[in-house]
Amino acid sequence: MVANVEGEVETDDGVLVIRRIRTRYRLQADEAHADAIRRAFEAHPPKCPVYRTLSGCIEITTELDVVPVARVAT
Repeated sequence: MVANVEGEVETDDGVLVIRRIRTRYRLQADEAHADAIRRAFEAHPPKCPVYRTLSGCIEITTELDVVPVARVAT
């Protein structure tokens, strides 16, 4: 799995404040597991303490790309 994370910072009364966090996950997996992976990805945020703490203060978006595992011909 690879995750790319970007944050946007703005100033508020001269103080730097994180306003937005964007995370994009790229997971290589067997296509047969793709639906289960997507369901787990969608179910995770409401159960994550960090997400629940920060999401009320910072806009958080996440994306998931499930990339099929390349098969080697035998």
